Amino acid sequence: MNVSKIQFSEMVNGFKTGIFATLNEKKEELIKEGRKVYNLSVGTPDFKPAPHVMKAMQDACKDPENYKYALADLPELLKAVQYRYEKRFGVRVETDEIMSVYGSQECMAHIGMVFCNPGDTILVPNPGYPMFEMSGIMAKANLEYYTIKEENGYLPDLDHIPEETLKRAKYMIVSYPLNPVCVCAPDEFYPKLIDFAKKNEIVILHDNAYSDIIYTRKQGRSFLSFEGAKEVGVEFYSLSKSYNLTGARISFVVGNREIIEKFRTLRSQIDYGIFLPIQYAAIAALTGPDDFIEEQRQQYEARNRALCGGLRKIGWNVPDSQGTMFVWAKIPEGYESSADFCIRLMERTGVIVTPGSAFGSEGEGYVRMALVVDEQMIAEIIRVLDESGIFKD
Repeated sequence: MNVSKIQFSEMVNGFKTGIFATLNEKKEELIKEGRKVYNLSVGTPDFKPAPHVMKAMQDACKDPENYKYALADLPELLKAVQYRYEKRFGVRVETDEIMSVYGSQECMAHIGMVFCNPGDTILVPNPGYPMFEMSGIMAKANLEYYTIKEENGYLPDLDHIPEETLKRAKYMIVSYPLNPVCVCAPDEFYPKLIDFAKKNEIVILHDNAYSDIIYTRKQGRSFLSFEGAKEVGVEFYSLSKSYNLTGARISFVVGNREIIEKFRTLRSQIDYGIFLPIQYAAIAALTGPDDFIEEQRQQYEARNRALCGGLRKIGWNVPDSQGTMFVWAKIPEGYESSADFCIRLMERTGVIVTPGSAFGSEGEGYVRMALVVDEQMIAEIIRVLDESGIFKD
């Protein structure tokens, strides 16, 4: 067959590499030139998993029986999630209100199929994490964006979402602390959100990936800790960032048992369960000592202060992040777009950040930076930026 005649789907043809490909090309050019590159664009933790978690994985990998299809979540794994939610959030969940998934990305990509027929509508934030959109795209649903703005604390204006949109919407994706804008929602927001969902018969999908990385209080909250939450939705709880298990791909959907049951039915058609050694590692993580999580949070907070405070000192007015492992900042004046600023910044300093436009139209004019280097490296980055004179042009 002539390759040029192969027909691909409209969906896959619509995917664009865009600015990320351009940034990667520029990065490779700088490296070939012998330039030093400081990559703050990718949110991969530089911390290591806890030794007891790695040991649980290693021990499980020694048993040949653990290489068979898992088919279901281990009872010990479900109990471990129960234990964690009770200990960490003060929330009681039953075993039929829990299921594992191959990371929140995979979960988000497939869960829309549980609710939507082609042409149905979902609500996603703008700006927001790109995978939120994929939830609707994979289900062939229509995407409706609710705008979140800095002047409103990056919270959705629930009272001004058009009534016609609400009538069509099947579910709404919400996430706090929110990547990329790095804010936490106040407690009073959640009862209002739950009442909104009940009134409009809209399911809430709450992504809680960063509940252990916040700076406005010692501990983050769970959506499920608010009365009525289980009636209207589910929460995604990931081990990737809190436990530095990004490559293991293990997260959980927790909450409304009817949603869990239907989602489990869907996933039974497309996979055979989480690899058993990963389940054992997750059990060790959820039930073992977790002092390192707080120590890690403190290190992220120190990096947050060092980066944001350092940038303010050299002329870039960057606010401290409230949560997540990122920082969100307006681009300096004089640049046409966030992509233009990112390219110029990389060319002049070797510092790579992500343009806000990658997170939706309302992200234009901002950039996101990841807190994935230590304070010593942050100090070096601040020095390089200052010496470049990029904020004095």
